[in-house]
Amino acid sequence: MDIIKKNTLVSLSLKTEDEAGNLLEENEEIMYLHGGYGQIFTKVEETLDGKKLGDSFHLSLTPEEAFGIYDESLVVKEPLSALPEDIELGMECETENKETVWVVEHIEDDYAILNANHELAGIPIQISGEVLELEQLSSEGVQEILNMEHNH
Repeated sequence: MDIIKKNTLVSLSLKTEDEAGNLLEENEEIMYLHGGYGQIFTKVEETLDGKKLGDSFHLSLTPEEAFGIYDESLVVKEPLSALPEDIELGMECETENKETVWVVEHIEDDYAILNANHELAGIPIQISGEVLELEQLSSEGVQEILNMEHNH
């Protein structure tokens, strides 16, 4: 019987809730490569290690283990003259090096408030799900997935 171990391609159903049980996100199916490749939160990967097809799981993650602590330095006030003319609420703007994505949170007469925190930063979350599919990959299969990830 296949179990989740290094170099397993894992398919999961996943539900994310806040501490009060309010649904934040629900994915019918997500896939990730198991084995410390950084494709899923470390604590989730540790919980799934050794699980098999059909197993379910539930765990709590602190902000540090999930989307990070809310960082006030990632909220900036920018003059509209420095931003695209078609700016609108919810729009995403990238820095030139594409390392940071800013979301437009507020627009006033001559400025906009931009936020680069993840929308769930600072929030403890509950994650639950079920193992839907498992595929043990060869080292070539692993490399193919990692190469696809770097080409995005």
